[in-house]
Amino acid sequence: MVAVIRTVLAEDGMLLREGLTGILERFGFAVTAAVGDAAALVAAVGADVPDLVVTDIRMPPGFTDEGLRAAVELRRRHAGLPVVALSQYVQQSYAAELLDSGAGRGVGYLLKDRVVDIAEFVAALRQVAAGGTVVDPQVVSQLLRRQRDPLAKLSNREREVLQLVAEGHSNAAIARLLVVSEAAVGKHVGNILAKLDLPPDDDRNRRVVAVLTYLRSAQ
Repeated sequence: MVAVIRTVLAEDGMLLREGLTGILERFGFAVTAAVGDAAALVAAVGADVPDLVVTDIRMPPGFTDEGLRAAVELRRRHAGLPVVALSQYVQQSYAAELLDSGAGRGVGYLLKDRVVDIAEFVAALRQVAAGGTVVDPQVVSQLLRRQRDPLAKLSNREREVLQLVAEGHSNAAIARLLVVSEAAVGKHVGNILAKLDLPPDDDRNRRVVAVLTYLRSAQ
């Protein structure tokens, strides 16, 4: 007899949430909570830790990567919690962190438009719940490309600051352009240099090296 897998489902689209709930229950999963945002997901897991979490990546309020960030946080709070992330696209900023968590066990990242076989989808969920790893090949390909990009560690704002540095702007000018404090710009620049592994004791001009790195990456 196949064991029932207690599952928390997070999906902001009501129709898709109901549809996934019906599919899971038809195949022997017990959906203990079906929620529509990341905060509700974290609360549901905290109230009753399930055997599996299945979460969309884009959810309210920002519809960016709230579900993925919640998944990473849940894996930190609950060691070994199996999580499957579903998405229309590869959200690189937290995907690698999710897949690295828990030594890469009990985790999955599937692209919605490539899940065309329900039985295969259900089998993937069961594999993750049992401690396995299931990752869409397209996700692997994009993450490998990201690892080769020296700017991959930078946030969107840090990339924006580095671009302005490359254009020859001073910290004060960048602060005016971005409508932030000069101290904030200085902090971003410091983070950029650290993430590009340019140590303070390096006798080269670190800003110049950072700009060269940016220009090579942009080619």
